[in-house]
Amino acid sequence: MSNFRIKTCVLGPISTNCYLVYNDRTKAGVIVDPADNGAYILNKCSELGLKPEAVLLTHGHCDHTSAVADVRRAFRVPVYAGEEEQELLSDPRKNLSFHMWPEQVSFRADELLHDGDSLDLLGFQWKVLATPGHTAGGVCYYLPQEDVLLAGDTLFENSFGRTDMPTGSMSQLVRSIVDKLFVLPDDTMVYPGHGDPTTIGHEKKYNPVSYYNR
Repeated sequence: MSNFRIKTCVLGPISTNCYLVYNDRTKAGVIVDPADNGAYILNKCSELGLKPEAVLLTHGHCDHTSAVADVRRAFRVPVYAGEEEQELLSDPRKNLSFHMWPEQVSFRADELLHDGDSLDLLGFQWKVLATPGHTAGGVCYYLPQEDVLLAGDTLFENSFGRTDMPTGSMSQLVRSIVDKLFVLPDDTMVYPGHGDPTTIGHEKKYNPVSYYNR
């Protein structure tokens, strides 16, 4: 039986999914998209006995990154993001914190990821899929041995991410979903940035992105 576990924390005013991904045997953990309420995330890690070793960002919008500073300060772990996302992370106007958040968010990632990169974390392989569209530097994280995709705001259950915000592109988003995600096995579990999990097979049948790909 696999030791791979995912704990979902729904945080912030836009109900963003922050994922605590961990190895249940070693208790090594990865925090994916520390969205908000850093104290809650730290407390949950303590409750589960987790030892975070990295923060992975799917993209740089403030509703996915507001607790990065708290997590980084508490655990002194590196923050990973897509190679094209650095400018958005550091610009409060582009990451929307200037307009819609109590505090402006601005920081730099420690490690920039490229399409096809492979990370060895928690004893599992994480494949980086560059999926621009919602933002220019958006990425998804695919764990093939666990049939799991952490999709951020690229793909939702029966929906997909907005493209009307800074660095967004509808044509890029469609290509990202069709060319990068819909080629994954149908039984791949998709953990999105908002809402409930789904599967690649379900989205290939019912996601409205198919209409834009005609």
